[in-house]
Amino acid sequence: MSGVFICCGFAAMAQPVVIAALGDSLTQGYGLPEQDGFVPQLQRWLQDDGVDIQLINAGVSGDTTAGGAARVDWTLTPEVDGMIVALGGNDMLRGIDPSVSRSNLEAILVAAETAGVEVLIVGMQAPGNYGVDYKQRFDAMYPELAQQHDALYAESFFDGLTAEGDPEAARQFMQSDGIHPNAQGVAMIVDHLGPSVVALAERVAD
Repeated sequence: MSGVFICCGFAAMAQPVVIAALGDSLTQGYGLPEQDGFVPQLQRWLQDDGVDIQLINAGVSGDTTAGGAARVDWTLTPEVDGMIVALGGNDMLRGIDPSVSRSNLEAILVAAETAGVEVLIVGMQAPGNYGVDYKQRFDAMYPELAQQHDALYAESFFDGLTAEGDPEAARQFMQSDGIHPNAQGVAMIVDHLGPSVVALAERVAD
């Protein structure tokens, strides 16, 4: 694996670490020019901070956890050292039972373990209109699976937009559909998730 040393608070890589971002439209960059999507903005963020990570955009718009589980094996090509898993939003929108989503996410984590690939799993929170039981089971599956499979965990893809604790203020950083972030919103998300991606790369090199 690639060597790492710490410089100015960030990891500097002796060789590039390759990280695949397995996700849905949020990862793919739906509704945005290619350069404004999550993966290209994250790549620039890493480069600006002197972090040598090569990202692969494995986001597919409309994908569910089942879709991610179905294609994880061919996402985990030999050069991939780490993987960001950001799936579940479309499961929630379709009202898929959290136990099904959980099984799919677990299959993804097991595939990564088998391939010797470190994982950062990014959580998602269900709205209250699905009921208390659904929300509790959906929200809990991410941290529980991360703990069970020794994966890194980021609480929410959207935490960077709600850092001030005001969800309403985040609307200005969303596209007109109210689901996908605009370019400025993606930049805020990247600022928030970037250090977790650096931590993933450091874990790869340990």
